[in-house]
Order: sequence, then C-alpha cells, then structure tokens
Amino acid sequence: MMLFLLGTCACVQEEKTDKVADLEYTIVEKEDIPEELLATIEEKQAAEFKVTYETENALYIARGYGEQETGGYSIAVKDFYLTKNAVYCYTELLGPGKIENKAKSPSFPYIVLKTVKQNKNVIFE
Repeated sequence: MMLFLLGTCACVQEEKTDKVADLEYTIVEKEDIPEELLATIEEKQAAEFKVTYETENALYIARGYGEQETGGYSIAVKDFYLTKNAVYCYTELLGPGKIENKAKSPSFPYIVLKTVKQNKNVIFE
C-alpha cells in the first residue's frame, strides 16, 4: 500500500513539473460576474462546486466550498498555472480567525477568477 501512495505522489509531482507559465488572473467581484455564471453559482452554492465559464476572450473559473456553519471564511489562491494540456487552479478554504466576529448564520464561500481564454481543460486541485 505504501508503494501505491508513493507512486501516486510521484505522478502528481511529475504533472506539476510540466508547468509552462504562471497565469495572471483577477478575482472577480460579485457585481462583475457574468449573469449566466452568477445564476449557476447561486444554484450550486449549497454544495461544493467547480465551474468554468468562457466568453469570447476570457475564462472564468469559479470554486465554491458549500455551506459553512458561520461567516468569516476566505479563499486563498495557492497556485494558478498553465501546462501544455491544461490550466491548473489550486485554491484553499481558510477558516475564520478565533478573534474575528463570526456571523452566526451560514455562509457559502466561493471565489471567481478571470484570466485570458486558454482553450484548455481546467484542473482543480
């Protein structure tokens, strides 16, 4: 079993070395998200989701983490890059700090990134 895990890790590491370039992106505010994408996000926000949306020359990548018990969450973009075959997007949900005043009602944290259209598959990590 340990050999299997080591083999899996080696494969993942090998893919990461195929990085062609880091991609530039902007984090899109809710009011700037295209209407069709926003409707999809609102429909799917109760559960985790991974969605892409393309316009003529832009690629939007949306990653949601589903319903959380409280507010105060944020999402960090850990890596965002291009390989020969795909766009890789690695994000991480960060919990609310201990000192923060957490909203008592549930929240639905998500992030939308905008980049130049690549005509490649998007891989979420």
